[in-house]
Formats: sequence, C-alpha cells, structure tokens
Amino acid sequence: MAATTHTVTNQAPPLVGYDVFLSDRALTEGVERHLAPGLVEEARDELSALGRTAGSAQAQEWGVLANENPPKLRTHDRYGNRIDEVDFHPSWHRLLGHAVGAGLTDAWGRPGGHVRRAAGFLVWTQAEAGHGCPLSMTHAAVPALRTDPALAADWEPRLTSHVYEEGLRPAGDKAGVLFGMGMTEKQGGSDVRANTTQARPLGDAGEYLLTGHKWFCSAPMCDGFLVLAQAPGGLTCFLVPRVLDDGTRNTFRIQRLKDKLGNRSNASSEVEFDETWARRVGDEGRGVRTIIEMVAATRLDCVVGSAALMRQGVAQAIHHAAYRSAFGGVLIEKPLMRNVLADLALESEAATTLALRLAAANDLGTEEDQALLRLAVPAAKYWVTKRCTPVVAEALECLGGNGYVEESGLPRLLRESPLNSIWEGSGNVQALDVLRALQREPHALDAFLQEVGRARGADHRLDGAIKNLLTELADLDGIEARARRLVERMALVLQGALLVRWAPSEVADAFCASRLGGDWGTAFGTLPHTLDLGAVVERARAQV
Repeated sequence: MAATTHTVTNQAPPLVGYDVFLSDRALTEGVERHLAPGLVEEARDELSALGRTAGSAQAQEWGVLANENPPKLRTHDRYGNRIDEVDFHPSWHRLLGHAVGAGLTDAWGRPGGHVRRAAGFLVWTQAEAGHGCPLSMTHAAVPALRTDPALAADWEPRLTSHVYEEGLRPAGDKAGVLFGMGMTEKQGGSDVRANTTQARPLGDAGEYLLTGHKWFCSAPMCDGFLVLAQAPGGLTCFLVPRVLDDGTRNTFRIQRLKDKLGNRSNASSEVEFDETWARRVGDEGRGVRTIIEMVAATRLDCVVGSAALMRQGVAQAIHHAAYRSAFGGVLIEKPLMRNVLADLALESEAATTLALRLAAANDLGTEEDQALLRLAVPAAKYWVTKRCTPVVAEALECLGGNGYVEESGLPRLLRESPLNSIWEGSGNVQALDVLRALQREPHALDAFLQEVGRARGADHRLDGAIKNLLTELADLDGIEARARRLVERMALVLQGALLVRWAPSEVADAFCASRLGGDWGTAFGTLPHTLDLGAVVERARAQV
C-alpha cells in the first residue's frame, strides 16, 4: 500500500548551494562603494569564493557539527600531569582554518583591508558564529601590540598569517597564531580597574609574573593572550603566551568551561594565573589605554557579527516565504507577510551599511574618520547588537513551527543573537562610553555631525531627526539617565543618513518613514502600507 499520507508538499527547499556574498546586494554594493576601483575585482572574486563556501552544504554541516559537539576540557593527562587543553570537534578546525586562509585575521597591512575583512567576516559568520571569537581577537590584537614595536615585529606576521596551525607549540615554531584576551574578573566585570590580578616585575625589563583569576577568557587554546593586571605602577597590559620559547607550558590553569546559552562551539573559560610569565605591552599604569584599540576593533566586530546573524535570519525568512503557500497564495506575495519581511530587511540593510562604513573609516584613517569611530563604534555596537535578537526572533516566526525546530538553524541563530550585545561591554557600558566621548572629545561630535550632515536636505524626516538630536545634545540635564535614548537616536540618524546617500530610494524612504518619521508600530510588520515594500523584499532575497 502506498504511503500517501507521507507525500511531502508545500515545504520550502533548504537555502543551500548559493553565494552568500553575491546574493547580498547591500553588502556587495558596500564593498564596491568603499574600496578603491583597482581593488574591487580582486575583492569580489575572493569574497565570492568565500560566499560560495559559506553557502555550501559542507560548511553548513560543519557549523551544525561544531555546535552539536561542543569543546571539552582536559585538565590532566592520563598520568596526572596538568595539561589544560581543550579538545574541539574537527569541524571547528575546518571552519577556523578556512577563515584564517580567507584572511579574516588580516586587515591592518593591506589596502582596503578592513572593508575586505569585515565583508568576509559578515559572510563567513553566517556559516557558524562561534569561531568568530578567536578570529576577532587575533585581528584586534594588532593595534595593541603596535604600542611596542619589538613585540609587533615578532608577533604581527603570524597574527596576520593566512595559515592556521592547531595545537600548542612555541609561537616561533608556527606559521600562524591566534590570540585571545582576558580582562574581566569575577569581582569587577566591565569595571576592569577593579581587577586584582597582580603582576610582579622580574629582573629583565618588561618581564613579569602574574597571579590571579580571569572570569571570562574566551578561546583558551589560542597561542597568546592580552590581559590586564595590576603592576606596581597601576593597571597594565601584558602578553601571556600559552607555550614559552623553550617549549614548556606557561602556567595557564583552565578551571572550567562556561555552559553558555549559545555560542556553543566556542570555549569560554575561567583561568587561574600562578606566577605565569608575561611580557609587558605599553607602559605601566596605561593598560586600558594600551588595550583600548583592541576593544574598539572587537566592538566593531560585534556590529559586523550581529549584521551577519540578521542577514542570515532575513535570508532564511524570505526564502521560506518565497516557496511556502498559505491561504490561497505564496506567502511572499501576501501584503501582511511582505510588510514583515520588508521591515526585517530594512533592519538588516541598515546594519550592514553602517558596519561597512565604520570598517572603511579604519581604512581611510583620516583624523575625521578616527574621530567618527570614537563615537560611532560604541553607538553602533549599542544599537545594532540590540536589534539582532528581535530581528532573528521575528525571522524565526516567519517559518512558523518549522523555525522553532533545530534542523531549521534558526534556534541556533536565536541563541547566538544576544551575545554581541553583552561581549566587550553591554548596553550601559556603550552608552556611557558615548557620553565620555561627547564630554571629552568635542571633535568626535564634529565628525559625527559632518557625517550625517552629508545627507541633509535629501529627506525631510532625516532633517527633522537631526534637528531633534541636536536639541537633545544641547541639554545636559539628566544626561546619564537618558543616555540610552540619546545613543539610540544617534545610531538611527547615522543609519538613516547612510541609507539616504547610498541605498535605493524605496529602502531609504521606508527607513526614514518608520525609524525617523514615527510612522511605525511597536512590532515588525507595521510599516506604512503605501511604501514600495515588494521592492525592499526582492532586494533582500538570496538568489539560489
């Protein structure tokens, strides 16, 4: 007897076998916009190759396996010797090796390097987000190490290498290395000046022994770590290698791995230092200033990573709606579903456009661009990372019950989505950082206003939002209590200005009408019905 009840109909095919880069028009246009003409063709070829791999069934399977088989801590070997190693599934190493080979730790030394790397990071994160942590920290360690030219000369070629070598060996014996970071402690969290880890200087200049505890140390199998500790002269930055030059293991006692909501493929740990050898980076007492550029780079990666999660969620939702029929027609053609998808697509494109503009500011390196980054990075980190979870949750709902099932991939995206808002300083930390920049660095506000001012006169709703923002900035009463409101408005105005300048008119119109003009509800799918929502959705659709 034929099993007629098991005939499968009206199910969307998997979103697989596509180019994650070329199918993202906001991303491809951004790369072409910000790169010098002579770099565009080479970058497109590289990113398209990465995009095809990211969209392949193989890479998607790597992501599933890396998360279904999370890392395992081995504190001792069979004989009782302390080894402090973390074992990862082979898929983790495949993902990480492919990412390093694609240059995702190499931005600081090549033309257009930040835009190319940010675009690649956005593409590859859609295959699996957890292994982005060591990639981000390795990339971000470069500017901190450059405060010490000798350290930079020794380490930077291996940090920016396109060769991934797993396993603990002396860094000098490896063609490529990865870096982690250890700042937070259990008693202080984001208040790193409350750190209690002690650094005792040795006879040789720049060498110290560290004793203390780090509450969050991500990717503990990296080759080196930048950490903060209290030296005689105050809070100081140090480089801690996992393996010393003579091949002996540095004292790096992994107490446990964190059992996290998401980010399951990545090992986050608690670490004890007990007279652990370290090399000072920068001057004593200037640890925060030394490591601040590393923090800025990882914060920008939080923006890029959230943009990637949003993009993947939106791509999955639109793909599903393009194939699924209900109530007499294909979902994507239904006005209400189209409104939801367009609303999600706006959020995704705004995040991508802002992330690439900030990456481009790092490449340009002008005084104005550097001043812009001082305000725009924490503002973008605050807003974009907070938008990630509601976007992914709504995208999941677009798939209905299918989206709530692990096999869809959306639950993994949803569990990952809050991470970037927490990592490298949660929302209040970012908002307070914006306030400090406003109070101490007036040139940063000048650069921000110049940036948004380039779009003035193009949309009356944007003009009105800029005027209202200036009014808020002029009123310093109760500024800390309303810092979140202020930073949110700054991020939205900046996104609106960039979209008005660069996005298609239907995208900019919808964004300004809803996010800046107030014609929007409190949930996705409440855009004005008079907008060209079909064009917005079609632009965001991934072509398989």
